[in-house]
Amino acid sequence: MFDIVPESAIEGGRATDAYFLRTEEALRHAGRNPNVVAEVTADQFPTGEFELFAGLKDAARLLEGRNLDADALPEGTLFDGGPVMRIEGPYLEFARFETSLLGFLSPSTAMATAALRARRTAPETSLLSFGARHVHPSIAGTVDRSAVLAGFDGFSHVAAGDLMDREASGTMPHALVICFGPGNQEDAWRAFDEAADPDVPRIALCDTYDDEADEAVRAAELGFDSVRLDTTGSRRGDFRHIVRETRWKLDVNGHEDVDIFVSGGITPRAIRRLADVADGFGVGSYITNADPVDFALDIVEVEGEPAAKRGKLSGKKEVYRTPDGGHHVSLADSDGPTEGEPLFEPLIRNGEIVAELDLDAATTRALTDAERVGFGTE
Repeated sequence: MFDIVPESAIEGGRATDAYFLRTEEALRHAGRNPNVVAEVTADQFPTGEFELFAGLKDAARLLEGRNLDADALPEGTLFDGGPVMRIEGPYLEFARFETSLLGFLSPSTAMATAALRARRTAPETSLLSFGARHVHPSIAGTVDRSAVLAGFDGFSHVAAGDLMDREASGTMPHALVICFGPGNQEDAWRAFDEAADPDVPRIALCDTYDDEADEAVRAAELGFDSVRLDTTGSRRGDFRHIVRETRWKLDVNGHEDVDIFVSGGITPRAIRRLADVADGFGVGSYITNADPVDFALDIVEVEGEPAAKRGKLSGKKEVYRTPDGGHHVSLADSDGPTEGEPLFEPLIRNGEIVAELDLDAATTRALTDAERVGFGTE
């Protein structure tokens, strides 16, 4: 019904570029299937521009059950060059899966990196992922998982929550208020309050028809503990002033405990400007508009001998975190930097996933590593 490549096509290797199938035909015709080492890399050398590695769970599932070994940076590691994954085995075991493998890693890493930048902008502020509406529904789970990995407090997409076994967040859209008509905002808010499960936060949307500060006070007087401002860009003017005025009017009317959440085109710059007057943010397009990371998978060794195309670094490699928070790349059989911490960990052995692909652990790693390398402070 929809233009969605089915899971069976991904698992079976049909979700690939045609030239990989031609490569398989040629190699089988020639009776060749060499043992190779292949590495997934964006930048060959460290650049100082860190990105947050994500998408590894799906990549591991793709390679599971195949006659190969794989090592990778743990999901949630920050890197700025060198390989993020290494695959060893007969080339025909994974040749046709390169397209999907990179497709799992590239957008996930980009969106997680953007989300982490937002997270680092306001470490103590509530952040929710509102980006699912900006992408094809088939990758909504990728969007919200990437945001959670980067430390977001929640997300809006119900099916994404099903995938992560977590509850989606969300209260009301403008459509609910509009269905009750101008001047009847209280009726809409009251209907929501009476119908929603007690565990759902009582956050009233307060910018549909009247002044934001006026609607916020009216919602607070109904007992709502939070308000959300999602003012259309053409009506915002000085949005910081609008939020400050709303805070002032809530306080002067005895509603100091009512929180203010804002959404709509939120970026790290907007968060920095509003963080002292808003209690939380919904971030959407800033995450989903992140440019995909230009990962490539390249053979670097054939039958134990270094081999690579021009412009790529041949030979099996290791990557390290240095004590000063740097990222170091060297040949795997050479000595690493003094006191350097090797970052590659076993992912697959003889086709079996051996890594713990835990989302909470990846989130903790991301926030810790971001502090260590100074991500988001540049």
